[in-house]
Amino acid sequence: MFHTLRHNRLAWLGIGLVGGLILGGFWPESPYHAVATDRFETFAMATGPVDEDIEAVYFLDFLTGDLRAVVLSKQGNVFHAFFTYNVINDLGVDPSKNPRYMMVTGVADLRRGGARMQPSRAVVYVAEITSGRVAAYAIPWASSAHAANQQIGPMPLLRVAVTQFRTPAAVAPAP
Repeated sequence: MFHTLRHNRLAWLGIGLVGGLILGGFWPESPYHAVATDRFETFAMATGPVDEDIEAVYFLDFLTGDLRAVVLSKQGNVFHAFFTYNVINDLGVDPSKNPRYMMVTGVADLRRGGARMQPSRAVVYVAEITSGRVAAYAIPWASSAHAANQQIGPMPLLRVAVTQFRTPAAVAPAP
């Protein structure tokens, strides 16, 4: 029998198909979440999921400390959800000392109560290198308003947490 299998391509194809079906039935499904982050001089942007089927685009202006987020409408032809927050006080930033920011998003399944507004599925993390602080922010999301294509906001982002991740750095003055 093994001699026949060794020379019969059709038999190997059958074994491969059966093995694939078996493994496919037992392999857990895992959704993929793609996010993007970019920056240019004194400006950064990132994307992150808000709900199961929509993401936000976050913008951070390094000069003003303004963090903004927008979400597309259900039809995708306009932005219809607007959020903003100034991170300067949370991060202990002195705007005159050339702040050095980093920004990324991450998935966070935060506790959701019975309120109409729920924290988004992702948080945006903003760190400032010279102060050594990082903060996490979430969008106050109303999936029912989005499903009905109603405008949301402008309203403030939710501050989730702030912490010190390093001792504040002494920064040499710019030449």
